[in-house]
Amino acid sequence: MASNQHVSYTQNLMKYMTLDQKGNVMAEYIWIDAVGGVRSKSRTITKVPEGGQFKPEDLPVWNFDGSSTDQAPGDNSDVYLRPVAVFPDPFRLEGGILVLCECWNADGTPNKYNHRHECAKLMETHAAHEPWFGLEQEYTLFDMEDRPYGWPRAGFPAPQGPYYCGVGAGKVVCRDIVEAHYKACLYTGVKISGTNAEVMPAQWEFQVGPCEGIEMGDHLWMARFLLHRVAEEFGAKVSLDPKPIPGDWNGAGLHSNVSYKATREEGGMKHIESAIKKLEGRHKEHILVYGEGNELRLTGNHETGAIDKFTYGVANRGASIRIPRECAAKGFGYFEDRRPASNADPYQITGIIMETIFGEATKE
Repeated sequence: MASNQHVSYTQNLMKYMTLDQKGNVMAEYIWIDAVGGVRSKSRTITKVPEGGQFKPEDLPVWNFDGSSTDQAPGDNSDVYLRPVAVFPDPFRLEGGILVLCECWNADGTPNKYNHRHECAKLMETHAAHEPWFGLEQEYTLFDMEDRPYGWPRAGFPAPQGPYYCGVGAGKVVCRDIVEAHYKACLYTGVKISGTNAEVMPAQWEFQVGPCEGIEMGDHLWMARFLLHRVAEEFGAKVSLDPKPIPGDWNGAGLHSNVSYKATREEGGMKHIESAIKKLEGRHKEHILVYGEGNELRLTGNHETGAIDKFTYGVANRGASIRIPRECAAKGFGYFEDRRPASNADPYQITGIIMETIFGEATKE
């Protein structure tokens, strides 16, 4: 881990960061790049709205060099950043805001890697169904030598078993990063609902939701940014690889819990079963957008279904879709799509689920 001296220095520095005497605000513009990573850069905002509460429309459109992020060619490299969501900055406290942005081309079309735009249209079209999502983000923490934290320099740790929801030295590592991330999300207003140590040592999970519609993708991406940003302070790397370590070790997923108004009401099980049948009919299309390298994870082992088969069942963590036992007993509730990989885009996940269950978005 990073030295305590470095962490203390950073904490003390942040403690004294407040609005400057002129009332300027530091805005961190955040966007998603071509490979599903997060990028950001800062600018000073000199015009603060009355009451100090920023909305996306209060903030200027900005741009970046898309040729340096593989999002545009060098001879036409400007990509525009359009603010879509604003959060308080837990690192700069009163002195900053976090601005989540969509990427747009100079000709007024969404950038190729702007998956939010289409998702937002789907959510708007089907808003009457009141879709709720809860995503479970698994990730692995690596040291600067690209070794999972806490793993021996030679060989492997003891087999899986004691690590899941473990407590104590030798069972879990990097809890300080996890706790700092949790607090950062709560301060920022991200709807983080919990966290736990996962089955493989050095692997953790946090959950975001329930969120309605497009808010799910916005909050999950902001939570990812905060995780990378917190881990940076500790000198740790965050991996969203769905199979970070080959062999008899669990992979990492982005289990997606889904409900809508009809499934949450009495008799909702028939709507859950109808939705699952529709998902079965488009299994291959979903797999295509459920993350890179997912074939290494969806093997039918380690609490996964096989990538080439669609299955579902009550309380079955080896199926494509799991119906929680409580929901089956009550006859209504939600279902869990266990196929998405940890590196999948939440906009693509929630978007294609809406499209499959309810149909395509209204064309512009």
